[in-house]
Amino acid sequence: MTTTVHTLAQTGFGTGTNDLYDRIRPSYPAESLSYIRQIPKSTAPLNIVDSSLQLAFRIGAGTGIFTRALLAHPEWATSVGTLRAVEPSDGMRDFWTKAVKDDRATIVNGTFDNTGVEDGWADLIIIAQAFHWCLDYGKAWTEFARILNKDGAVVLIWNIEDRAAAGWVTQLCARREVHEKGTPQLRQDLFRQAFSTPEYTSLFHPVEREERAYNALATEQIVTERVLSWSYISVLPPDEKAKLAEDIKVILERGDDKVWINKEEGTYQYPYKALVVVSRKM
Repeated sequence: MTTTVHTLAQTGFGTGTNDLYDRIRPSYPAESLSYIRQIPKSTAPLNIVDSSLQLAFRIGAGTGIFTRALLAHPEWATSVGTLRAVEPSDGMRDFWTKAVKDDRATIVNGTFDNTGVEDGWADLIIIAQAFHWCLDYGKAWTEFARILNKDGAVVLIWNIEDRAAAGWVTQLCARREVHEKGTPQLRQDLFRQAFSTPEYTSLFHPVEREERAYNALATEQIVTERVLSWSYISVLPPDEKAKLAEDIKVILERGDDKVWINKEEGTYQYPYKALVVVSRKM
């Protein structure tokens, strides 16, 4: 079967990028995980499909950042019956297997239109930091509807830098985005097209949204390495990465609207928003 994967998704999240991605990307607010726990109607242990790194036409579990946060959350401790992670990348699957240590969770090779999950099995499909890569929404929703049970739901979640909260974040995003080269990005709202497709409107209820502001921990190293973990940055030539790192240093030293946590230790607030979008099966 032929699948379509954006070139930068293949190379930018390919072998050799997984350690930095996992180490430097933020986890998810506990409050957002609590909100997701209230979505399923069932009080019995849930069957969950975890799709935490969406690579264009493929479902993927990535390095397991979301999986680990979910399994460690106190409200999910007795709520997960079986979690199946789906990931097409060999390197990502290998990293996930080493990072996720829970007998309830397994990972398999799979794609958007072929998850390998049986009909009506899943209570929840959770796609973290990912759905903006999707290139064929119709096939995605058709597959999701097939594997969800009658009360099931798809949950999309993103951590988003809050560029309106601080000048340095605004400047950082603008400098990084010079290198986008047309890659799909959540801020472009491209994913909203998914909710108007015939497949979506015939299979799912109108979307529900929850947005929550929070602050992650920042240092110059954290901010710089987080920028370098973006797919379209990871493939840049070394000289362009070096120039980008220099420009980031200037932005952070200027520090417009920076809120210090501990100035002596060089720690400050990194403003984020967690966006959760819920689609319930009809």
